[in-house]
Amino acid sequence: MKPTLLILAAGMASRYGSMKQIDGFGPNGETIIDYSIYDAINAGFGKVVFIIKEEFVENFKSIFEPKLNGRIETDYVFQNFDLTQFGIEEEIYREKPWGTAHAILSGRKVVKEPFCVINADDYYGFDAFKKMVDFLTTEATDSNYSIIGYEIGKTLSEFGAVSRGVCKVDASGNLEEIVERTKVYPKDGKIFYEEDGEEFPLSFDTPVSMNFWGFTPAVFNITEKLFVEFAQANKDKPKAEFFIPLIGESLVKSGQATFKVVPTSNKWFGVTYKEDKPYVQDSINQLVENGTYPEKLWS
Repeated sequence: MKPTLLILAAGMASRYGSMKQIDGFGPNGETIIDYSIYDAINAGFGKVVFIIKEEFVENFKSIFEPKLNGRIETDYVFQNFDLTQFGIEEEIYREKPWGTAHAILSGRKVVKEPFCVINADDYYGFDAFKKMVDFLTTEATDSNYSIIGYEIGKTLSEFGAVSRGVCKVDASGNLEEIVERTKVYPKDGKIFYEEDGEEFPLSFDTPVSMNFWGFTPAVFNITEKLFVEFAQANKDKPKAEFFIPLIGESLVKSGQATFKVVPTSNKWFGVTYKEDKPYVQDSINQLVENGTYPEKLWS
């Protein structure tokens, strides 16, 4: 059974100013998602599931169905505010969805095979998808999951400091914890993070999470239980978000599962602000020029 690619595309893109999930970055208007799906198909994924807001569905279908028809199975699921599906009858006011781990639950009725989760607005590279397919088809179990570990030096922005989930890895290559460093930046040819006004160095190849996780469907029941607890504990905190690393942290600390940190040497890039667009376009153009991708991706 081929694994499934689950794409997180329900974010509101408040900082970017528009629906960056379907903005064009390639030479013929290709989205970042296009390149992820292209790599996923070539790596061996059998289905792609878009997690979106329901009002986006016609936009997504009109953009992706003509390209993907006959190439890979597609499905669409919706992240919404309905808590009754989780047995929570109390109304909890929210302006934004509950976060990435809550989004995963949207796929629980259509994903029946090992799967991975990625962000819609991040470029990951073929190597990461191939290594994830290899893991999901040969190593994944209900107690052995994975995360792609990027070298921090290949994830930084020239526009300023970034936040990165720094992975602490044990001698077996498994995740011990993810520590969120909220201000990471290059300086004088080295990499530092700042904490309490002090600078601390990080090596170029320090593994970080860029939200590329591998699971089996067993994680849905675990995540639902954790989400119910989280929602009830944070009902008076309308900006609290239930992120995927919280699943990893809970499973690792409880000993219920391990997460293999699978290293990749790929360069990551993504888009958060409008100012990032020219950089992402240039990065994709370079990949086209060096032959990584054809100029017309779906021709």
